[in-house]
Amino acid sequence: MPGVLVVTAHPGDFVWRAGGAIALHAARGESVHIVCLSFGERGESQGEWAKPGATLEKVKAARKTEAEQAAGILGATVEFHDAGDYPLVTTPEMLERVTDTFRAMKPDVVLTHADEDPYNLDHPTANRLARAARIVAQAAGHKPGPETAYRAPQLYMFEPHQTEMCGFRPDLILNIDSAWETKRRAFEFLPTQTHLWAYYERVALNRGQQGARNSGRKMTYGEAYQRAFPEALDALR
Repeated sequence: MPGVLVVTAHPGDFVWRAGGAIALHAARGESVHIVCLSFGERGESQGEWAKPGATLEKVKAARKTEAEQAAGILGATVEFHDAGDYPLVTTPEMLERVTDTFRAMKPDVVLTHADEDPYNLDHPTANRLARAARIVAQAAGHKPGPETAYRAPQLYMFEPHQTEMCGFRPDLILNIDSAWETKRRAFEFLPTQTHLWAYYERVALNRGQQGARNSGRKMTYGEAYQRAFPEALDALR
């Protein structure tokens, strides 16, 4: 069964930037699994910190619940590393765990952050971890055994928040019209970041218009991605 693996730094990231892709593939019966490296408790939880009596543990618990509910609406499973954020610091143990996830799941597609982001140092960190796990997972000598055989999939970087500042050049616009209502519903399970709801609806509309213009097909909502590696094709169609 084809599968999609998402490696994300914080809970909201996979909803705003890849929620359409997640819902689209889940609706097709594909397995979609999210590796969430932190709860975004320090730098991405403004709404929770505004509540009286907020503590780090309360904020983390609230964000965990939000992420689980949003993933469920999209049709995905989610696991957490609880590695902390601002800054997100990865470890050899985290790399091994994500590599094991690659090996066990054998995803056909990997989604993660762009490799540049001058506004958020956690996002490129998540990108580097995803790339490293992709490389190690296909190494025959890494934990040799029946799970060793593995072909590294394409890695798609989803659109960052400040696109023009991150060196992001989309080369794929995904039509998410059929998944938009599901993605928008997932927004409502992220009350900690309500200020982003309208922003990412505008992004989806802009990308939909761009996708329609480039494809000649009707498209209202879209998501932008950038391939990390060349595609190998038998014909240019």
